[in-house]
Amino acid sequence: MEVAAYHPRLPADDPAWSGVRRLELEELLAQADVVSLHVPLTSETRGMIDARAFARMKPDAILINTARGGIADDAALVAALKAGKLGGAAIDVYEQEPLGKDAAKVFTGAPNLILTPHIAGNTVESNARVSGLVAEKVMAALEERI
Repeated sequence: MEVAAYHPRLPADDPAWSGVRRLELEELLAQADVVSLHVPLTSETRGMIDARAFARMKPDAILINTARGGIADDAALVAALKAGKLGGAAIDVYEQEPLGKDAAKVFTGAPNLILTPHIAGNTVESNARVSGLVAEKVMAALEERI
């Protein structure tokens, strides 16, 4: 697998680019088999993956959004899936969270779509790490009181 990425502010000489092909967003969308989003939700990234972005993508490409809701336009995503302009999508984050019944209606009838309840970071390892950290903090607080 070749890894390519887009980052508008990361300098070209940053070590993060080691082994990664640096592309502009339009090139990345046009060439990628899988587009995985990893950006914060800001005024700059809100709606970053919209109908125009989906139109640039390969018709068999897959979109994965575990970053933040609002980065990808849900209605445009569903339209692309229904029209066969996108191969599939896996979405773990939504503009409205938790995803309510009314907000979820936009996804009705979309083929090749996996929706998960914002649990992408919920792994055995992350749970163990968080539990350990909480236990350490509780012990430290208790030791201060003794």
